[in-house]
Amino acid sequence: MIKLISMILAALALTAGALAEETAQTGMTKPVPAAYAAASEHPGAVVQVEYASRDYLRGDAPVTKTAWVYLPYGYDENDTETRYDILYLMHGWGGAAGEYFYMGDGMIKNMLDHMIENGEIKPIIAVSATFYNESSDRDYGASEDALREFHRDFTDHLMPAVEGTFHTYAASTSLEDLAASRDHRAFGGFSLGSVTTWMEFCHDTDYIRYFLPMSGSSWYYGTYGDFQTVRNVDYVQQIVEENDLNERGYFIYHAVGTEDVVKSQTLMMAEEMLSRDGVFPPEHYMFYQKEGGHHDFDAVQEFMFNALPLFFGQD
Repeated sequence: MIKLISMILAALALTAGALAEETAQTGMTKPVPAAYAAASEHPGAVVQVEYASRDYLRGDAPVTKTAWVYLPYGYDENDTETRYDILYLMHGWGGAAGEYFYMGDGMIKNMLDHMIENGEIKPIIAVSATFYNESSDRDYGASEDALREFHRDFTDHLMPAVEGTFHTYAASTSLEDLAASRDHRAFGGFSLGSVTTWMEFCHDTDYIRYFLPMSGSSWYYGTYGDFQTVRNVDYVQQIVEENDLNERGYFIYHAVGTEDVVKSQTLMMAEEMLSRDGVFPPEHYMFYQKEGGHHDFDAVQEFMFNALPLFFGQD
């Protein structure tokens, strides 16, 4: 029975890869239907989760952090048989937990409702988290320091708190069970949240299969204005090779608007990745742009609309 379940889960995990192979590796995103801005007939719910964490910039002092969690229409806390894929989302500089669900009159939350209602994606859980805590400085340098340490909060605190509360594919909150369910987990972010997403790729591919960096590049080496593009792409390639990700599976949907103020750094990284023949094929990496897109949540919504069916599309 266990072997049969493993075979089924493996088959389901190949679905997004097959979709990716049928989609061009680069191009322009499709616009979100105008009707998706309004509330759907089957709305999901957004709830707050508080969890214990550590302030990794201040001596690992105990802190309480907040995340906001989107639960799809029909989610039943008493139904332990139904399991859900999960998407973690990170804001940009100066942002806050929950902003993915309240910015623009809830346009992203409404879009998720419609995409699920119309069968474009399976019902998913989404988490709008933060790399800040109540003691955090919000200046740019401190924000970058915070996002560089966020991977520790993610694996040790946020992921266990959320997935110990809601019904994901993780059988428990042990690191072993969280790793075993990586095919059902995605991480995305905008601006400094995109930088955070690349950091998650560098640290947490054991737990995450799908990545959505929006309007930003990897700063594992370097920082803003010192992008060290080749060195960072070298490291992404090293992560893939050392962790056997071509066999285990991974997928990055990288996106930026054509009028985005950080377009140049994003393009530099995309062009470097695409220039490496056969290293980052379409089933593992795509780069898309929003025509006329700016550095804003309109672009974020469109990137999510285009990427999520490749992550969590219906079978």
